[in-house]
Amino acid sequence: MDKQNIPVIMSGRNLADQLQETMKDETNALKRQGIVPGLGTVLVGDDPASATYIAMKHKACEDVGMASIHAQLPKDVSQSDLEATLRDINMNPEVDAYIVQLPLTPGLNEESALMAVDPEKDADGLHPVNLGRLVMGAPGPLPCTPAGIVELLIHYGVSIEGKHVVIVGRGLTIGRPLALLLSLKRPNCNAAVTVIHTGVEQMGYYTRQADILVAAAGSPGLISADMVKPGAAVVGAGLTRVGKKLHSDVEDSVSEVAGWVTPRIGGVGPMTVAMLLQNTITAAKKRLVK
Repeated sequence: MDKQNIPVIMSGRNLADQLQETMKDETNALKRQGIVPGLGTVLVGDDPASATYIAMKHKACEDVGMASIHAQLPKDVSQSDLEATLRDINMNPEVDAYIVQLPLTPGLNEESALMAVDPEKDADGLHPVNLGRLVMGAPGPLPCTPAGIVELLIHYGVSIEGKHVVIVGRGLTIGRPLALLLSLKRPNCNAAVTVIHTGVEQMGYYTRQADILVAAAGSPGLISADMVKPGAAVVGAGLTRVGKKLHSDVEDSVSEVAGWVTPRIGGVGPMTVAMLLQNTITAAKKRLVK
């Protein structure tokens, strides 16, 4: 009888809680020097899912003692009024970094809005200036979900340097920046990275070669156990809401063969929020040298 495989569960919630304790100390140290780190959020309309995400981020700010500044705009706001709000936030000294919650309501130009964000206040790390810094390996705010995934792998003892990482998904928020980050010649990266997508034929041919497999396609149950190399680390970074339930890109059966695996809930999500707070604290520290 085969021995049952018991993978290491890479809990993002547990790690995020630990990181937030450190962030409390960093925040208190800044406060003693007269600086209160401030995270800003901009929400257009009243989409329930977006409102929930915003509320989670502000609760995290409260937990670490940071200030949170929120701009709520009507769903019929004009592009010019939206961008005027962003310019005001760019000039607000209480906001060290901020995000524009996506998706915006129909009729608004997301690209134009994101370009209006001051790159120095880009909490998401997705402004073209900061993505350019990532390409160059230059200092700058890292995209939150990719940075969170790397921290998760490091914390749970997954070796990255020199390993083969396969990323399923080429989106702007996860797939593309994660590939850039992991391929950089820097500690805990320096991997061989393959990026594929749902249009690739014989996807399993690629995924079975991965020492580390990241599923970020937003396609429920995309990765099954027979597509995973035994002992590999598997990160489910894509979630899709079907009714009231969130479905992962990674089937539950993957835990039968993987060496490490993220839980469906409490895996990558909490790490994204933690990195958002870390980017804000890093931005606040810049006030010390001004």
